[in-house]
Amino acid sequence: MKITVVGIGPGSPEDITPAVAQALSQCDVVVGYKYYFRFLAPFLSDGTQCVDSGMRREQERAEEAFRLAEEGRSVCVVSSGDAGIYGMASLVLELKRVRQSAIDVEILPGISAFQKAAALLGAPMSHDFCVISLSDILTPWQLIEKRIVAAATADFVTAVYNPRSEERYWQLARLKELFLQHRSPETPVGIVRQAGRDGQTVRLTPLKDFNPEEADMFTIVVLGNSQSYIWQDRLITPRGYPLAAESAGEEYGVGQSIMMQSFRTILGELREPRQPLWRLWPLLHAVHTTADFEMERLLRVDERATELLFQKVQAGALRTIVTDVSMVASGIRRGALERLGLKAVCYINDPRAVEMSRAQGLTRAQAGIRLAASEHPDALYAFGNAPTALLELCRLVRRGKCCPAGIVAAPVGFVHVEESKHAAKVFTAIPKLMVEGRKGGSGLAATLVNSILTYDDAEALRPGRDV
Repeated sequence: MKITVVGIGPGSPEDITPAVAQALSQCDVVVGYKYYFRFLAPFLSDGTQCVDSGMRREQERAEEAFRLAEEGRSVCVVSSGDAGIYGMASLVLELKRVRQSAIDVEILPGISAFQKAAALLGAPMSHDFCVISLSDILTPWQLIEKRIVAAATADFVTAVYNPRSEERYWQLARLKELFLQHRSPETPVGIVRQAGRDGQTVRLTPLKDFNPEEADMFTIVVLGNSQSYIWQDRLITPRGYPLAAESAGEEYGVGQSIMMQSFRTILGELREPRQPLWRLWPLLHAVHTTADFEMERLLRVDERATELLFQKVQAGALRTIVTDVSMVASGIRRGALERLGLKAVCYINDPRAVEMSRAQGLTRAQAGIRLAASEHPDALYAFGNAPTALLELCRLVRRGKCCPAGIVAAPVGFVHVEESKHAAKVFTAIPKLMVEGRKGGSGLAATLVNSILTYDDAEALRPGRDV
């Protein structure tokens, strides 16, 4: 005869597949944990024997199944959910190998508890996902913790089995702690108890408000990824990340396609992907240019600064961008300047600036800013190299000599760099994008300007139009 290993679903008769129902109706013996027998009664024939080996006695259960099958009886070994997911399937096959048994073993799939929970929650598993059990009976906790961190950092939607019991009361709280180190506090979490059974409850909450005390061994916890959201009491995970809009029928150049893919990667690796768009857009540009995720900590953007500066461009109130060095001007996309009717100027090589620097003991960048302020007092000023130039602009603003439309402050180095940025911070009425500390650079300043000029692409998260 044979052993049929079946998954009976999460608990309701409606979730038992026809193939499993047929196998149950035709078998002589059902071997399983007695709690499951209550769900099987409608499918069993009169005289079918039910053999219970007790909880946590899976090995004995499998051995009993082989003993009965070797007596010539048709045996069903049952697991809740799917027998191949934390179920009896692997144990039965391993025992067949050890025993070198000739008994035929068939595996019939069932609806897993996480699938039932997902359907009750909405559509949380529409992108890559994983399932982790917090039971450390068969797996060392140190290994479970590594898997939790891997799931959190890789942005998997994560279903959690065996989240909490009387004896294992702290592991789910630790999982929450680890996820908060790598995911937004607003990450949606679904808590489903007794899925498909009497007493079923379904609840949604942000990760920050998730209370591990709510869960027990009859609970499935589902944590969304960085793109998951709650809408009309449904947990939804989009099938793709933003920027996968290529499928909408638009065509993109090679450079833009690469940039879109890069932004998608960056967004998935940010510690805090759910940010206001006016900060997220320049942050994505900054990380893309530097490959430095410390920008998430270092980039300071005044309230709505990116949006406000783009609005000035649209209204014609901002027509000129002044840079401290030529490399910043070179990094501002020419296509964007032409499209928006802007010009980028740099005075560092202007003969007047050269002469002024010699005569007055200034750096050429500093002298260039002094000239620029007299000719373009209301420009957007971008600094990627020279802290002396930024300090000069701050001095001129203090004296009422100019009133910039905005400031991009990203000078780099070790002398006067941090001081120049502190000096710029005090001008609260001027919208600013700033890289804190010693870091910065011409490329970084230019990309922050580019993020302003392409802010109308931010909502669709479609960078690189002018690449």
